[in-house]
Amino acid sequence: MNDTAVQQDWSGFPDLVLLRTIAGAVIELADKTGLASFSLPYPDEAQRALDRMILTCLERGVGQMPRSVPDLVTWCAERPIEDWPLQLPPDAFSPDDVLVDPDARVPTQLCHEWWIQRQDTANVLFDRDIVHRAMKMCRLSGAPESYTAFRRLLVEHPVLTIDEWFDVRTDLYLEPVRELIELCYLPAPASYLRDGAYMTCCRCLTLLTPLPDGTWWCERDTCRRQGPAQPHRSLVVDEVGEPYQLVRPLRQFVAGPGRAEADLKRRLEELDADGRRLNIQMWPGFDAYDVRITFPDGYVWAVDVKDWRHPGLLGRSAKPVRPEPAYDEACWVVPKIQADSHGSYLATFYRNRAPQAAGLPLLLDKQLVERAAARLAGDTGVHLHKHTADKGAGDA
Repeated sequence: MNDTAVQQDWSGFPDLVLLRTIAGAVIELADKTGLASFSLPYPDEAQRALDRMILTCLERGVGQMPRSVPDLVTWCAERPIEDWPLQLPPDAFSPDDVLVDPDARVPTQLCHEWWIQRQDTANVLFDRDIVHRAMKMCRLSGAPESYTAFRRLLVEHPVLTIDEWFDVRTDLYLEPVRELIELCYLPAPASYLRDGAYMTCCRCLTLLTPLPDGTWWCERDTCRRQGPAQPHRSLVVDEVGEPYQLVRPLRQFVAGPGRAEADLKRRLEELDADGRRLNIQMWPGFDAYDVRITFPDGYVWAVDVKDWRHPGLLGRSAKPVRPEPAYDEACWVVPKIQADSHGSYLATFYRNRAPQAAGLPLLLDKQLVERAAARLAGDTGVHLHKHTADKGAGDA
C-alpha cells in the first residue's frame, strides 16, 4: 500500500456534478414525500436532476433513459451506478453501488456521502453547523462536560419518547445547548410506523423501516452487514406518544460514527498488559478529534473515526487531525466491517487522499486495537504511520 500516493485527478469527469445533483434530489424526495410514493408538484431539485439526466442521455445517444421522476428513482434503486451512461472516475463508486436501497426505498449511505460533496445547499453543512455551535456555546459557558453530554446524547439516544424528551430538556448538563437540541430532533415520520408502533434497531438504536414482507430494515450499512435487522424497543404510540427522531444529517454523520467511536473506546479500555491500561478520552478539546489514547508512559495517539461507505470520497475529504490537545501521533480509523465491503478500501483511500492530508494514515479499527495492544505490552517501536506490514482491507 502506497502511503505517498498522489491524489487522483477527478477534474476531467464532467458528470460528477450531475451525480451530486441526483443524490441531492433523492435525499430531498425522501425527506419530503418518501421514495415509495410521490405527489405533485415534485421538488425543484428532483425535476432539475431528471432534466439534466435526460439531456445527458440524449447528447450521448442513449435510448433507454428515465422519463419521469419516479423513473429516475427506479434507476437509482435498480441500476448500479457503473451501468449509468455517465463519465465518472473509477474510484467514484464500487461495483453494484446504488443510490436507493431496492428493498426499503430509502437513500443508501453512499447517496448521503455523495450528497455532502455538494457545496450549494445549507442542509449539507447542517450537522457540522450544529456541532460547531454546540462547541461555541459550551466554551462560552466554560462547560466542557456539557459538550461531552451533548455528543453522548446524539450517539446514545437517536430516538426519544415524549417522557425522555422532557428529561433531556430539563437536564442541567445540557442547559448550555438546550436551544440546539430542539433543532436536532423532529417528530418521527409515519413511514416508520407499523401496527401503531415504532421499532428501534438493537445495534444503532435508530428507527427501523417496516418492509412489506413483515421484516424490518435499518438505514445503517454497518448494521445490515451484521445480518437481518434485530428489533430492540417497541414504542407503542398509544402508550408513549409520538417519538422524536434525530434529524437525518445528525443520524448519518454524528450518531452513526459515534457508535463506532463508542465501540472503539470499549475495545481499547478492555486492553490489559500486566495491570497496565490505556487512558481513553472521548472528544477532547471540544471535539478536536474523536478519541485520545494515552499510554502509561505518557505517549499519546489521536484518532478520528470515519464510518464511511466509500473510500474514494473519504480520501477526497481527508484533512489533518487538529493539533490540540497535543499528541505524538494521529490517524483516521474506519470500522473493519465497513471496509470489508470494498475490496481495496485502504488503497482506494490513499489514491484519492487530499493533498492537504499527505501523510495522514488510515487504519482499520482492528489494526488500531492490535497496535495499541502491542505498544501497551512494551513494543514502543509500534507506530500509526507504518503500513508496510498491513494487508488490504479485505484481508486484514
